[in-house]
Amino acid sequence: MTTFVTQSEELIICDLSCVNPVQQFCNSCQVGLCGDCINKHVDSLKSIKHDIVPFIKRTIELVFSQCTSHPNQRSEAHCKQCDVPVCIKCVVGPRHKGHDIEDMADIVAKKKEKIKKETEEMEKIISKNIECDANAEEKLSKSLTYNSDLAKQAEDQRKIWHLEVDNIFDIFDSLIQSIQDEEIKILKSYQSELRSQNSLMNQTVHENKDILKSNNASDVNDHKSKLNRGVIEVPDIKQLPLITKADQGKQLCIEFREYKATMTLTTLPRLRDAKEIANIPTNLTKLAKVACIKSGKAWISGKDEKIQCVDIHGTVQDTVTSTCFDFPTDIAVNKQGELIYSDYINRTVNIIRHNPMITIPQGWHPMGLCCTRSDDILVSTKTTDNCHCKIVLYQGQSVIQEINQDEHGNPIYQGGSYEVFVTENNNGDIVASDLNAKAVVVVDRTGKVRFRYNDKPPTGQEPFSPRQIATDSMGHIIVADPDNACLHILDQNGQFIKCVDDCGLNEWPTGLSVDSEGRLWVGSYNSGELKVIQYI
Repeated sequence: MTTFVTQSEELIICDLSCVNPVQQFCNSCQVGLCGDCINKHVDSLKSIKHDIVPFIKRTIELVFSQCTSHPNQRSEAHCKQCDVPVCIKCVVGPRHKGHDIEDMADIVAKKKEKIKKETEEMEKIISKNIECDANAEEKLSKSLTYNSDLAKQAEDQRKIWHLEVDNIFDIFDSLIQSIQDEEIKILKSYQSELRSQNSLMNQTVHENKDILKSNNASDVNDHKSKLNRGVIEVPDIKQLPLITKADQGKQLCIEFREYKATMTLTTLPRLRDAKEIANIPTNLTKLAKVACIKSGKAWISGKDEKIQCVDIHGTVQDTVTSTCFDFPTDIAVNKQGELIYSDYINRTVNIIRHNPMITIPQGWHPMGLCCTRSDDILVSTKTTDNCHCKIVLYQGQSVIQEINQDEHGNPIYQGGSYEVFVTENNNGDIVASDLNAKAVVVVDRTGKVRFRYNDKPPTGQEPFSPRQIATDSMGHIIVADPDNACLHILDQNGQFIKCVDDCGLNEWPTGLSVDSEGRLWVGSYNSGELKVIQYI
């Protein structure tokens, strides 16, 4: 129905293509009419009985089309066999007699319901598309910012590398100049000695010639030879070449005497589709912690005081009983291959078959453990009341660093009942899995926060639930996310790379460690199985 809008109000105007306000309504035809158009409407459709009422008393009904076979009749039904609209005369007539007839109002009601559901579904899709578009826009913005920063870092590195190359060739220039100066010195000294010898010998030659001309016996008899050396040999100068080798796109090498500089382009290992290469059953209930021992073996622990060492074939190599009242909070392996575990209740960090290495101060308890590349120990600790958490770096039994507040004095890690796991990355970053905050928190070696990661996986339904955490030789950060039955793999700058959500990880993966061959060892909490996954 057409409307005419003024500045002061909205008027409903006649449906017969005029601009007069509507006054009447034809219930039969479902059109609004002004006073001038009533007769015009009735005269145009004389075959139909028109129910003209005041507009405010109108009745909104279905408008049926006029039957093509019977004038003055409306098609209020539909012949399903002929698939055409029909009127009452058509239904009882010979053409459609005995056919399956459906009421047009029922058809319209069903189709309207279908259209309604379709519309609602489309509105949901539109809403989801808007959300996805906003998400894509946010990721686009992050991508632009990240890659812009990456390009700036690369440009900064270009300058550093150029400076390093300049320094290398400055060394070669200095070495060549030094060799030249030394050779000049040797040859000049040789020339000076040679000329001095010639001068003395010329003088002697003159004296000898005078004696030869003399008839004085004493002059000849008194002569003493001054020929005490022969010709002085020219010093041998070894002129070594500047050796260069170039394997295009792979390696550049320059060498001169004892100095050598090489620049190599190395292709790093790349991530590939994850593949389960071993599934090791264990007798542990609630397998929660995994710590690899180089290649082919790992320490594992569950919800009791036992800690076992198993190989990739499932053979138990060793079993130790911890001092823990219930179970070790975390386990790790140091550079010497020794097992270390944290005892929450007794507030100690222990090395197997030794006295406690570290005693945590009163009021604090140890949780996650990591042995660093320098063989120090990172320990995440929290207070007895679960209100505060911090990461402490120990050298022996001495505290050398505490990480608990950012530059604004705010807590870096969130207090709570869950454990905080910790590891060290190749670049010296300290990576923590903070389930209380549902985030991975990464700080640099000075304790300054670099980034936080808390995204759920692309196919995940539950919020991010980080448990044990590990890093590999390429600087990747791998996080166990049992609520979503997957592992997150990030780069060292916190950018999501991929999600490992197959390989039978539906039994709540929690324990996580990387062996020396770059394989993931994943402990399944519910099944007690230990899976070894190849992903590089």
